[in-house]
Amino acid sequence: MKHTSFKDMNCSLAQSLEIVGERWSLLIIRDVAFGIRRFDDIQKNLGIARNILTQRLTRLTTEGILVKAPGKTGRMAYQLTDKGWDLQPLLLSLFQWGEKYQPHPDGERMGFVDRISGNAIQPLAVRSSDGRLLKPEDVWAKRGPGFNKEYVR
Repeated sequence: MKHTSFKDMNCSLAQSLEIVGERWSLLIIRDVAFGIRRFDDIQKNLGIARNILTQRLTRLTTEGILVKAPGKTGRMAYQLTDKGWDLQPLLLSLFQWGEKYQPHPDGERMGFVDRISGNAIQPLAVRSSDGRLLKPEDVWAKRGPGFNKEYVR
């Protein structure tokens, strides 16, 4: 199935989706973040076709989200770059949204915790540039170049 490209849209969300919006990409990034770094292990864990995995890994590497380097055993493995690790808030947000609105019938599958304290991570908060905590009704999109209307709730 051919998907519409967002590369010409003047929108940061659309530009981000152009890179990580394909259905397997965030799962690959999740697996690499959790330590599943070798091609065969990623393929086995996700059950993804090898040719599709090759395409996605190539794209994520080309975009600078992953890098291929020798792992602990000397075999080649994928690692997240700083650009890849910067996707962690997105993964946490999607996870928390899914647990709230699309929970698995068998119950919660995993939770995220602080590595140091072991405490559960609370839902992510949105703050303004001056540090104020914002409620959803306080947020709106301001018109910029390429937009013909403001998005207001």
